[in-house]
Amino acid sequence: MDRDHTSTAPPADERRRLPRTDALLADPRLDAAALRLGRGLVKDVVAGVQAQARTGEVPVAEIADRAVAALPATASALRPVINATGVLLHTNLGRAALSEAARDAVLAASGTTDVELDLATGVRARRGRSALDALLRAVPAAEAAHVVNNGAAALVLAATALARGREIIVSRGEMVEIGDGFRLPDLLVSTGARLREVGTTNRTTPADYAAAVGPDTGFILKVHPSNFQVTGFTREASVAELAPLGVPVVADIGSGLLTPEPALPDEPDATTWLRAGASLVTASGDKLLGGPQCGLLLGDADLVRTLARHPLARALRVDKLTLAALEATVRGPLPPTLTALRADPEALRERADRLAASLRADGLDSHAVDTEAVVGGGGAPGVALPSAAVSLPVAYAALLRGTDPAVMARVEDGRCLLDLRAVPEDADAELARAVRRVAPGTGS
Repeated sequence: MDRDHTSTAPPADERRRLPRTDALLADPRLDAAALRLGRGLVKDVVAGVQAQARTGEVPVAEIADRAVAALPATASALRPVINATGVLLHTNLGRAALSEAARDAVLAASGTTDVELDLATGVRARRGRSALDALLRAVPAAEAAHVVNNGAAALVLAATALARGREIIVSRGEMVEIGDGFRLPDLLVSTGARLREVGTTNRTTPADYAAAVGPDTGFILKVHPSNFQVTGFTREASVAELAPLGVPVVADIGSGLLTPEPALPDEPDATTWLRAGASLVTASGDKLLGGPQCGLLLGDADLVRTLARHPLARALRVDKLTLAALEATVRGPLPPTLTALRADPEALRERADRLAASLRADGLDSHAVDTEAVVGGGGAPGVALPSAAVSLPVAYAALLRGTDPAVMARVEDGRCLLDLRAVPEDADAELARAVRRVAPGTGS
């Protein structure tokens, strides 16, 4: 129904009829919501609608109904988003989406749980033992595993425990910026370690590392430059070439693959680098592994034990929800990230054709187009993933961000593209509903 947005405040007698806050909160629907969401949150929503009623935007008789309609689904301000950007691991959208198995595990662990208790004996047990065991089964080349709260924390713990007051040897070509202005050299120096840079930006040989090894060497750091590429006249030393140099090799693979991934043959994985001689591999859990945000440390049992017993390990410890989600990701079915990575381009195009045709049948300017998606999240730079999208007028990009759930598209060549590579197939109907809700002439 069209509304007159130029309306003025209601007459004084109308304003006197505004129901009191306590009377509104006594509405059974709002009272029930207060138990679920918290009285303070519901009261704030009611107050917002009352303010709209005072200016005439909301009829007095509709205040309670409007307040009920304005209630959020949860007590958190975080909103679900359909990722139609074509970036599989979108940092601003929380990177990897958890599998249904991982979400179920988080829910089960959200109450009291045996995270650090042996129920058979009733005594304290190793924290997160089942998640660590799952990692070791997935990566038999690792003797031990430890988990911290993110990938950067894994490197910080390794540098602090193994090289504080000593040197870390690293190639100049691997001194990366990891995002949001944070740089690897700054991160490592903050631990009290000294950096010994070797080689040049484009070429570093095993001999460069060998010449730098000395009594003060804590470890050699091998970093996979996962968010950029250097091409042309280049040379880097492999883990296999560094392993014989007589000091530990800490290898940061970044993106979190535990084993080789056929869809990304050039992306390093923990198993391969450990078998090549790395003493310790660090990685992120919320990238290509497809799990929760965490940092993985896999490798030599003595080194891992040293890290796990270091005082800093307590400050970097993960909670029970992360452990539950990580274990379910490693043990469970293929997570959404890998499902999207391995999606068949022809199947994506068929989905885009169906969606576009359905929207065109409603008179919308919609057609299917071939596109290219990317891994994102600092993984597989330069790798283009063939994909397909529904193309809409550019104005839809902003409108769709306001739907529930929100839809994040991308704008390309003056059109709004709904790239389907990272959209689960069972979300196609919801995506179409969101487009229809914001389409011109729908009264939205």
